[in-house]
Amino acid sequence: MAANIPPEERQTNLVVALMATDRGLTKAQILDSVSGYRQRAESGTTADALEKMFERDKDDLRGLGIPVETIGDHADPNDLREARYRIPKSEYTLPDDLTFTQEELALLTLAATVWREGSMSDDSNAGIRKIRSLGIDVDEPMIGFAPELGLTTNAFVPLKNAIEANRTVTFTYIKPGEKRALLRRVQPLALVEQENRWHLFAFDIDRDAERTFLLSRIGDDVRATRLSFDPAIKVNSGDRALAGLAEVAARNVAHIEVHPGSEAALRLARRATAAPQGIDVSFLDLHIFADELASYGPEVRVISPVELRDQVIARLRATLAHHEEARHA
Repeated sequence: MAANIPPEERQTNLVVALMATDRGLTKAQILDSVSGYRQRAESGTTADALEKMFERDKDDLRGLGIPVETIGDHADPNDLREARYRIPKSEYTLPDDLTFTQEELALLTLAATVWREGSMSDDSNAGIRKIRSLGIDVDEPMIGFAPELGLTTNAFVPLKNAIEANRTVTFTYIKPGEKRALLRRVQPLALVEQENRWHLFAFDIDRDAERTFLLSRIGDDVRATRLSFDPAIKVNSGDRALAGLAEVAARNVAHIEVHPGSEAALRLARRATAAPQGIDVSFLDLHIFADELASYGPEVRVISPVELRDQVIARLRATLAHHEEARHA
């Protein structure tokens, strides 16, 4: 569960936390608050093991060229017992005159991800961490819950190939709350990334309409058929897909109260607008957003919509029940 956050995600969280402070964070503050360490501590990992994990992460980041700075005591710079750590933004951020379009950012993130998964090179690791930690890839929540932007689903490659070959495909797709997956026959038009998740934009043959599918809900049974389709229908399909997702996000707005200074406040602020009481955050998928909000625990309170609040409460209750079962096992 939460204690099994991957090392690369924990290190990305650490980068963001160290960039968010000018004064620096002590080791104790990092281990208590940064996601990846905090969950380990809550699951019973010893303080000594956590400190060793932090030292390894710090060395790994420096090895990737990330300038983790150690600030010792002003009276005795060599006294590191209460040292603070930070990443100077001036040494890490991109030049002011260098900007990217959303399409360029998506391509950069995809390239870094594919390169990383293909070779695990230090350069690709550094590239994707920098892209993520700078907050310039679309609406990525950084600390606490960071969905992976990667080719972690077996559906990606066969769908990409089918798009290029203009081939109709079939696959099973399951929606939240449904007991079984349904077979879908579609003409795949585009793969787009939004909120760090891949979506397939396609023409659903049986429903005679364009539909958008979340790749993580597509089964591993993607099959290209012998039926081809006119490539002309792919023109501007990516733009249509992103426009449709933007419309969904505009309709789905959550009103949330956030504990000031918390991880939730830091992460949600990247895609939130101020409200008279709390913040408003747009979201694409109620169930995925409920997962994220539940991961913050008491740091957030959902005011509306009611459906989202109920889903968050259900997840928190399920987590509590799981811990109670484990405690009495």
